[in-house]
Amino acid sequence: MINHAPEGTDAAQTAGGATAGNTAAVVDPGALADPGAVSGKLEQVIATQVRHYRTANGLSSAELAARTGLSKAMISRIETATTSCSLTTLQRLADGLKIPVTALFRGADTDRDATFTKNGQGSLTVRSGTQHGHEYRVLGALKGRTDALEPTLVTLTDASDVFPLFQHPGTEFIYMLAGKMVYGHGAYEYTMEAGDSLLLDGEGPHGPLELLELPIKFLAISAK
Repeated sequence: MINHAPEGTDAAQTAGGATAGNTAAVVDPGALADPGAVSGKLEQVIATQVRHYRTANGLSSAELAARTGLSKAMISRIETATTSCSLTTLQRLADGLKIPVTALFRGADTDRDATFTKNGQGSLTVRSGTQHGHEYRVLGALKGRTDALEPTLVTLTDASDVFPLFQHPGTEFIYMLAGKMVYGHGAYEYTMEAGDSLLLDGEGPHGPLELLELPIKFLAISAK
């Protein structure tokens, strides 16, 4: 008869379930796993995260083993993705690394939407003022996301008298890249030049009021 001790306890086990001294043996869960077994995607993710957080905390395998109550051999098998972890083992690892259990699965769901835009690219949109030297280049968008950010590179090259004002739900962040302008938001005016930024409530009417130094270029990021 075998008495099962907590995961990670090392002990020898005879074929009959007893040690040479006729004492009941304990088993390290996973000790009988085939070291050469092919690991799955989830095991690989957990292995990567455990190794990352262990090294980030400056812990050796032995120190993590001591923290978790697992054996050093078990830590090695986890980090080489040659064993599957039970829920208890995952909780011990998370406690020992002082992270939430979910952090151990980070990267498991990798099928996420992303948009990459090369310099000078991005889709041009037509808005008020476009025909007067106002260029709006959308730098990326995530499909099906109502809460996604919308980054737009705005370039003003013509000192026209057309100053469109915008209103929309959510917030907007403006970062000046070049030039100088007076930007209005509601009843307030802000003189902005390269390096200046403005965070505003999109419900308030906002937009350039006066173009002081051309060309003007700024990044506008809106969020609903």
